[in-house]
Amino acid sequence: MSSRLLVVGLGNLPYPRTRHSVGHCIVDALAARFGISMGLNRAIGGFMGHGNVLLSDTIVSLTLFKPKPLMNITGPSVAKALRSTVESHRSMVVIHDSLDHKPKVLSVKFGGSANGHNGVRSVVSALGANADFYRFRIGIGREQDVDPSEYVLSRLPYDELNHWDGTGLDRVCDELGKIGRNQVT
Repeated sequence: MSSRLLVVGLGNLPYPRTRHSVGHCIVDALAARFGISMGLNRAIGGFMGHGNVLLSDTIVSLTLFKPKPLMNITGPSVAKALRSTVESHRSMVVIHDSLDHKPKVLSVKFGGSANGHNGVRSVVSALGANADFYRFRIGIGREQDVDPSEYVLSRLPYDELNHWDGTGLDRVCDELGKIGRNQVT
């Protein structure tokens, strides 16, 4: 038996490897770990790849997606990706940065509000108010002296990039495995 998951990494393509694009970084790390080739899908509006992978003893049909539009208008392309792959909101995981969590922290949440995150707000708006999905909030911390819009567009420190490519990615995979086990019919 297998389950299907769509994993969306939010970010801004013109600002790679920044705190705001940590979702893209994690999707790239997942693609590398599982040998999934990512390619531009113009009809959907982003980079997509697919593979069958083993997560926590469960075979998962995993689709990875990095929306091409800027963060604040990413919702329509995420909605298209959802409709063309897993269809169920419960089978979608959106990975995004979180100023409210310390660096290197993964916080898993199902449903709820956008908590001020414009990318998540755009996804919720495109899917509709009752479209609950999993969110992997990736802690990037916050510097009180720096304007939040400047802070999120600053480079992700090497140790954080390295974390999300190693032990942090292991944790992401464990959490995806838990969701995958719950999706098995």
